Amino acid sequence: MATAEDREQQQGPRLPQKRYFRQRAHVNVFSDMIFEYPERPSTQDWSKHYPAYFRAPSTESVETKRAASPKAEEESLPKRGPAASTDSIKCELSKDQLAKVEFADIGCGYGGLLVALAPLYPNTLMVGMEIRTKLVNYLQQRIEALRAFQHDLLQKQAQGTDVEWVDVRAKLSKEIADLAGPHDPSAPELHDNGETERLAPGHYENIASMRINCQKYLPNFFDKGQLSKIFVLFADPHFKRRKHKARIISSTMLAEYAYVLRPGGVFYMITDVKDLFDWNQKYLDAFPLFERIPDAELESDPAVPCVVNSTEEGKKVARNKGSKYLACYRRIEDPAEL
Repeated sequence: MATAEDREQQQGPRLPQKRYFRQRAHVNVFSDMIFEYPERPSTQDWSKHYPAYFRAPSTESVETKRAASPKAEEESLPKRGPAASTDSIKCELSKDQLAKVEFADIGCGYGGLLVALAPLYPNTLMVGMEIRTKLVNYLQQRIEALRAFQHDLLQKQAQGTDVEWVDVRAKLSKEIADLAGPHDPSAPELHDNGETERLAPGHYENIASMRINCQKYLPNFFDKGQLSKIFVLFADPHFKRRKHKARIISSTMLAEYAYVLRPGGVFYMITDVKDLFDWNQKYLDAFPLFERIPDAELESDPAVPCVVNSTEEGKKVARNKGSKYLACYRRIEDPAEL
């Protein structure tokens, strides 16, 4: 007699349902919650988040091998590209470079942005960082389900079945052309649940989620200048004046964002609260290592339509005919380091 687990395997992968993962929006970022975080970026184990790109670490530490031999260090560190155990996944990252996370979605929520960006940047590792436990669990299950759908499609293709590939950039180009502007609230929704019936570039192996308090531990995960894009989308506005210190954009946090964001990298910020937008803009304009990117330049950025339309909060604002306020800033060179 078939067990419940056997029946689930026969039915195939299923996307999680949000109704089982609802959680209140407000979390005290200053409370002493328990998180798992590395002592420094070099000790972070990314293999459990990106199994197609990282091998699980051995018992012998990288630091020990580095002291023994430079060649041993090169052999011990994970290379950019798929691990040997995932032959069915075709990734095209350069094998002469180390795998590094390059995009970070701060307060990623249910992960709509990551799912939308994954096929657009199939060879770029990106992580969603969220403090709410249920949302992290939902997103991780969502990613695992999407990977399972892609694995099933790859198996069908290997057996001779004609499986369609989604042309993500062509689809996005059409949607960009239909937009009246880079942040039109009436714009159509993008990439609702991810591709489950068509093959997608990268097969969602390049995205992951983790539970972390970014206002305390962000530099523990990323080296200086490691990231090329940071996203802060529809953040908690913390309306009460005494709660303003908990806002995700402040002088202190911008210093940390500037540290992990490489020169030329882009900081994306969007909200539906005008007061919060003015607050964010004031601090970003005053910070010496960020400069505002003109709106005309954003029209050619393929990430912008996803930033505006792909998140669950953004879709809710669009359904309610609300306004969205977008601003993007470029990380500039530190004059003291020139």
